[in-house]
Amino acid sequence: MPLHHLSTNLDYVITVASPEEMFSLGEQIGQQLQAGDLLLLNGALGAGKTLLTQGIASSLGIEGVTSPTFVISRIHPGLVPLIHVDAYRLLQTENPNLSLDDLDLDSEREEAVTVIEWGGAESARLSDERLEIFIDRTTDDRKVTFKTFGARWNGFSL
Repeated sequence: MPLHHLSTNLDYVITVASPEEMFSLGEQIGQQLQAGDLLLLNGALGAGKTLLTQGIASSLGIEGVTSPTFVISRIHPGLVPLIHVDAYRLLQTENPNLSLDDLDLDSEREEAVTVIEWGGAESARLSDERLEIFIDRTTDDRKVTFKTFGARWNGFSL
């Protein structure tokens, strides 16, 4: 995949043709991450959010990442730990008292990279400095759209 420069709050789209390319894209993203970074991943079921996260984890030296759908959140130790959250069940719950705040992410987030699948508006309020990634799987090729927020992401490129 070619290198591209992303400016703050600019949408940029990359086409991903295979699972291997999605994993590789995750690795490219992960190579640029640092403790405290927040990434929000959105896309339909089966779009490739967890595969992208596995690539990110790989670049952080972390293996064995699976979807945290049923446990909602997992912390994977590493030189820079990975907090992997799947907010899908939080969105689908009938319990109005269960929310992202119940996960107490702030206590760990500054020392780790946090990736939130199904990261909507509630997740976005965790930080003004974030990378939002949208994966569209309406065709065989995935369209991956990036949107950067905050000065942290100035100069981010793939």
